Amino acid sequence: MKPQTQKNTAMTTNSKIKALDRIDISILDTLQKEGRIANVDLAKKVNLSASPCIDRVKRLEKEGFIEGYGARLNSSKLGYGTAAFIQVTLDRTTSDVFDKFRDAVVQIPQVAECHMVAGGFDYLLKLRLPNMEAYRSILAKIVDLPGVAQTHTYVVIEQVKNDQGLPLKLHADASTPPAAG
Repeated sequence: MKPQTQKNTAMTTNSKIKALDRIDISILDTLQKEGRIANVDLAKKVNLSASPCIDRVKRLEKEGFIEGYGARLNSSKLGYGTAAFIQVTLDRTTSDVFDKFRDAVVQIPQVAECHMVAGGFDYLLKLRLPNMEAYRSILAKIVDLPGVAQTHTYVVIEQVKNDQGLPLKLHADASTPPAAG
């Protein structure tokens, strides 16, 4: 999956959720937990026959609710056991400074996530690294990115929770009844 810039508002998110029925939400919830599930098994879980189930999955993909499929990797076993979060404050809050920073930060592969935030700083970065030596090297690159005035780093000591899934079951009761088909 390639990184995407997401601009979510409560209004667009709520209207999109309302467009999904309980079966759609059940399909999405199952797929985010079991991305390799066979369509026949998925259909059984959501109480559909195979053909309408695959039609719904294709529609959910086409409408952008499903952006892709991927495996969850064990970062420690793959040599990326160090995680760090870096707060970045830019020297100016203008669109050209934001654009230059974003264009530069997406080029750094060790930056797993980059979020523009509201509050006391401008961006929050999540890094996955093999060790602290690699961290120091990447930090030197980040400090030199366009517009960077200040950084603060928080190295992860223990990962308590890493659930990438969305809490879709919370919306299941509030969603519309299943559509026919």
